[in-house]
Amino acid sequence: MLVTESRPRNLRWVHAGPLLYGDWGTSRLYVLGLAFLYTGHASILYLAAIGLLMIAVSWAYTIVCRCFPDGGGVYTAARQLSPTLSVIGSTLLLSGYIMTAAISAIEAFHYFGASEHLVLPLAIGSIVLIGGVNWLGAQSAGRFALIIAFAALGVSGVMALLSIPQFLAGVKTVSFTYFRETPPSQAWVNFTKICLALAGVEAVANMTGLMKQPVEREAKRTIWPVSAEVVGLNLWFGLALAGLGFIVAGTPLRELHTPDDIRLTESRAALIEAMPAEHADRFDPTRSIVLTDEELGLMGEPTLTERYLALREHESQVNEYTNASMRVIAREAATDAFGVEIGKVFGAIAGITFGLLLLSATNTAVMAMVSVLFAMAQDRELPHGFSKLNYSGVPWVGLIVAVIIPIAVILVEHDVTVLASLYVLGVCGAITVTVLSTAFNKELDIRPWQRALMWALGVFLAAITTTIGVTQPISTAFSGTLVAIALGSRTIMRKRRAPKELEAPTTGWLSILRDVKIEIDPDKPKIMLAARGRYQSEYAVDLAKRRGATLFAIYVRPIRVMDVGPGKLPGIEADEAGQEALGSTALLAKEAGVPYIPIYVTSTTIADEILDYTVTYGCDTLIMGKSHRSVFSRKLEGDVVAQVQASLPEGVTLITRSAETPHASIPTGADRGMKE
Repeated sequence: MLVTESRPRNLRWVHAGPLLYGDWGTSRLYVLGLAFLYTGHASILYLAAIGLLMIAVSWAYTIVCRCFPDGGGVYTAARQLSPTLSVIGSTLLLSGYIMTAAISAIEAFHYFGASEHLVLPLAIGSIVLIGGVNWLGAQSAGRFALIIAFAALGVSGVMALLSIPQFLAGVKTVSFTYFRETPPSQAWVNFTKICLALAGVEAVANMTGLMKQPVEREAKRTIWPVSAEVVGLNLWFGLALAGLGFIVAGTPLRELHTPDDIRLTESRAALIEAMPAEHADRFDPTRSIVLTDEELGLMGEPTLTERYLALREHESQVNEYTNASMRVIAREAATDAFGVEIGKVFGAIAGITFGLLLLSATNTAVMAMVSVLFAMAQDRELPHGFSKLNYSGVPWVGLIVAVIIPIAVILVEHDVTVLASLYVLGVCGAITVTVLSTAFNKELDIRPWQRALMWALGVFLAAITTTIGVTQPISTAFSGTLVAIALGSRTIMRKRRAPKELEAPTTGWLSILRDVKIEIDPDKPKIMLAARGRYQSEYAVDLAKRRGATLFAIYVRPIRVMDVGPGKLPGIEADEAGQEALGSTALLAKEAGVPYIPIYVTSTTIADEILDYTVTYGCDTLIMGKSHRSVFSRKLEGDVVAQVQASLPEGVTLITRSAETPHASIPTGADRGMKE
């Protein structure tokens, strides 16, 4: 018999909330500026509409979390209806995560105030560094995310107080003129452009497999405070942005009656019209125009140069409030309250804080991609290589892919407005599939009125997704290409898959483990072995034999993915290293006549599991191996031996020994407190 255990449910709402905020709350850092860019002083009305939609989606995800307490989200919800639909939904989500990682990395360095020519290389370097940290399975990244989330909340609170005058000025600027001058179809299209504010809500469904019971209560306590903060402060800072005195092309934002998207398009069109015909054909008024000094000289008109420089200055000012709107609000509000110097300092503090929050979101997106790829590989929708774990429990193939793709995206395009257009279809598509799949599934315990509202919301989200697909071909091409690749790979794999062979008799280490008879004599001493290697096993078996003790051996398989879905945790059947470690010890124990209990655990925390099982079974001795990991790795991830030693209760002796130390038979009466 083999003792196995799954992950503990130890995630409380007080921890899940900041994690959700770190993902969902970051959309504010670029949505506010984009909303004002497209709609000017009507942006607050758009933000209010988006706020209502976010509240509705929040409610829907409380239902999703309740229905899928072992890990939900688009992959699980859709897979109960159709494996093909689950691949489509998860690939849409994957495209959203790719763009989240890309846009968050770029925006982080805009908030840090990096020079424009340094933003791209710094963003690429940060993604590579994040990948390296996660390769080591560093849980410190999760603790960092919590600290930064709380810091961002604190800075946002101070900003809200300082920006009261700008908020009041923004209230006076609210105008319905935009809707009288803009056709309803265009107004609807502009609404769909800022629906990326929904990005991040899927994260809460991916946490339910770790939440404490009852999941429904923990999910509600996680979702509603974050939803209230995001919606409330989006409206507050949206009004504050509209009420700023920040000058753009000679006009303060509070006096700007025509959206900058329209102003820039008109200015570019006028400049293109004034160019010689041989140059004009190269440019599009909807995209930035970049000319070299040589090209300007060839055009020959001084006024053209002046207009071009004025346009570039206009674009630079627009980029400042679209790329780092919260930094601009912080600086301008503090400047109005305390003067220019204090304004610069507070703006820098806000920029650094929100920049770190964006890097945290990049980290979350990278690991979310790894989770999606891992789950699909577990279900054989992707090649098996995506499910292989490295020493730290990280699916290493998926991690490499999750790092390379966002880098490739920003190498091709790093303009925030373009990245946002790539982003929105995947986000809305994945949420739409989740909501409609949950509403359609009659096996789920959902009240009739709740199901009806889920259907209504799903249809509305489907209309948004369809509009995006029709009006933003670049987004459709990006997400559609990923879906086509995923479905094509799936088809090829299924055609090449060999027919299932008859089940062979169990052999090897696993058969030895399954034959182990669990016999625990309460009167005998108990020893826990938490080390690997033949010498360690020989030492532990010899010690247990001489003391007449029962030997326990624990193998903790760390797994560092956000969620793998219900029933998808890797077991010992697929873990050759775990089989060998526990099986070889079983063989030695059997030969020595030592009672033996093997324990296999899949968990995110090695030290906690070792401590838990050592105490639970009343072991008086714990044998551990000395770490072979690098100093850097131990500093980043933490030294497991040190963590165990710091929390080991009195009465339990810790023995550490090197795996390279050959075992010599222990003399009778050897000191139990020895340390080899």
